[in-house]
Amino acid sequence: MSTTAHGQELKALLDDAATKPQRVADLLDALSHDDRVAAVRSLGSKHLHRMWDLVDGFGELTLEYYIPKGTQPLTEVRHYGKNSLPAFTIFEKRFYLLNEAELGGANFNNISWFTGPGYYVAAEDKDRKEIVIDYRKLPDKKPEGWPAIKSNTSGVSTLVYGNMVDTTRRVSAHVSIGAAAKHGKDMGARFVLCRQG
Repeated sequence: MSTTAHGQELKALLDDAATKPQRVADLLDALSHDDRVAAVRSLGSKHLHRMWDLVDGFGELTLEYYIPKGTQPLTEVRHYGKNSLPAFTIFEKRFYLLNEAELGGANFNNISWFTGPGYYVAAEDKDRKEIVIDYRKLPDKKPEGWPAIKSNTSGVSTLVYGNMVDTTRRVSAHVSIGAAAKHGKDMGARFVLCRQG
């Protein structure tokens, strides 16, 4: 089956009101990494919103989901993303182990030079079994070679990342889906992430 066909199959599942979350997980888990990234990056706003709603309460996310056990501190783990915004939809979130209770991370895309790196701190919401990515908090260290840690409340960064908190839910063994909020209000934006490997 071609990469395009995998994306079409995923969209068809999300279009079907009878689809259960496990069916989506099974499809994504059966794909190679490259095909999985291509399939989730083929999704538009409608399907990203549908995925977010579909997996509410499905599975759980822990820090080890984003940074697999045994990964050394300050070692990046790449998550390939697609968001529901009208433009600049392809990006990466890269996470690293900050301490035993938190991850650090930043956003990487072709306009990071303009928007800033968008550093954040991620932690578990143990009640909801989700991960909260908080741009109001900055890590105190970063991997070697990454851009300088910069405030999200100055310049263009304020418009993009200022006062933003993302919440992410588990979709499959490698894929998660997120929603962005500012000042506690849902922005209506959704994004999907696919972990490397």
